[in-house]
Amino acid sequence: MNHKAITSTQNQLIKQIVVLKEKSRERKKTGLFIIEGQRELMLAIKAHYSIKTVLFYPELISNDDLNLLISSEIERIQISRDVFEKLAHRSSTEGIIAIVEMKQHRLEDLKFLKKNPLILVAEAPEKPGNIGAILRTADAANIDAVIIANPKGDLYNPNIVRSSVGCVFTNQIAIGSTNEIIAFLNKNEINIYSAILQEAINYHEQDYTTSTAIVVGTEATGLSDAWREASTQNIKIPMQGEIDSMNVSVAAGILIFEVKRQRNFN
Repeated sequence: MNHKAITSTQNQLIKQIVVLKEKSRERKKTGLFIIEGQRELMLAIKAHYSIKTVLFYPELISNDDLNLLISSEIERIQISRDVFEKLAHRSSTEGIIAIVEMKQHRLEDLKFLKKNPLILVAEAPEKPGNIGAILRTADAANIDAVIIANPKGDLYNPNIVRSSVGCVFTNQIAIGSTNEIIAFLNKNEINIYSAILQEAINYHEQDYTTSTAIVVGTEATGLSDAWREASTQNIKIPMQGEIDSMNVSVAAGILIFEVKRQRNFN
């Protein structure tokens, strides 16, 4: 078992981890990203992510506890308090930081076990907190896939991993352009229900018991025209206050759980 120790914050690997945390370009170039915390790492392992290296701070996690979490083949490196404090975003990281290989998230790799899958499509989401909340909602409803259209950043931004509380690993996720996703949904005969105010019916009036893709856009710009043209039916959440929009993750939750309700939560 490879078992080293790093005590200097100037160590080359530590510098590389800092760059991986901070720079999307570096994550894309190397195909690597960083996970903090035992729960998040457990979920990534369960989802068959390839764990390259685990750094641990022995004051917070013992070697025995580490043995329960990761296999003996994974490189593990003991780190000092200074190194841990430089790397950890939060004190509750539980003494563990991992370097992990990204997945590809191709549309063609999506697998549906049901005849009537439920998919959430989010177009051009920007804020990591919103993306994390969408992924948590998708996990809570146990939907079949989340597809991100025209992403503004990368899925492995530490703020997305953190705000999703590891649900970036528990969901089946694909990424593509709006046109690629529409072609994919049409090819697989999945109905498209776009959250657009124009030519829309109230969301609860639609039958979602067949194959369903719920499509949501940002509060600022909404969905692109391609979704209006491709839509089986536009749907809207009736607003009863002064404003005419709501947070995208909240809207996604309302729509997804209406689909689940109609399907008796199956």
